[in-house]
Amino acid sequence: MAEVGVQTGRRRRHEGIVIGDDWPGYSLDLFSYPAHYSGDLDCVIVPHGVIMDRTERLARNIMDDLGDHHIVVLCVLKGGYQFCADLVDQIKALSCTSEHTILMRVHFIRLKSYLNDQSTEDLHILGAEDLSFLTGKNVLIVEGIVGTGKTMETLLKHVEAFRPKMIKVAGLLVKRVQNRSARVPDYVGFEIPNRFVVGYALDYNEYFRDLNHICVISDSGKKKYKI
Repeated sequence: MAEVGVQTGRRRRHEGIVIGDDWPGYSLDLFSYPAHYSGDLDCVIVPHGVIMDRTERLARNIMDDLGDHHIVVLCVLKGGYQFCADLVDQIKALSCTSEHTILMRVHFIRLKSYLNDQSTEDLHILGAEDLSFLTGKNVLIVEGIVGTGKTMETLLKHVEAFRPKMIKVAGLLVKRVQNRSARVPDYVGFEIPNRFVVGYALDYNEYFRDLNHICVISDSGKKKYKI
């Protein structure tokens, strides 16, 4: 049985930065963003520079906890690829400059559960059919965003079936939603209101992945790219 590192309730190792429900976000006029998304966004909720600083801190936390271990990073596509890439880069940099080092392998899986802005019960896991190489390994799952936690719970059960030694989860964003699972990531970047966000590889029907900041999509943006 794997040591599952996902904590329950508020008793987690590394709390995220809490963005309040009444936070209006930053005006789009303060930042540069692709002109083709003009009118499609309400505000910037987390600027790119803040994401990078927080990712560096999470990398240090992971190094403190897992330093000198051999780990397998399981990157959850597509929304987690940018966070995973930047997190791995920060861990690599720390491995060169700190007392500890982490030997990493990176594997990619893809989850799909959204249609437009609604999460569906139909979860597809691609690239995870045979994860037997995880047996006896220390696993770090890297997710871009966690909502109700149901997707994460399904993935954890799937990974646990391959009997890894330990499982930890890093999530850049955790939404405050009703009926959220008691399980939350061990390493949380930001806890955000229940608003549909895009950018930094998070998408709406495959759009907005080319946006550096994490932004709230506008109603007109949802209509424009709805399928």
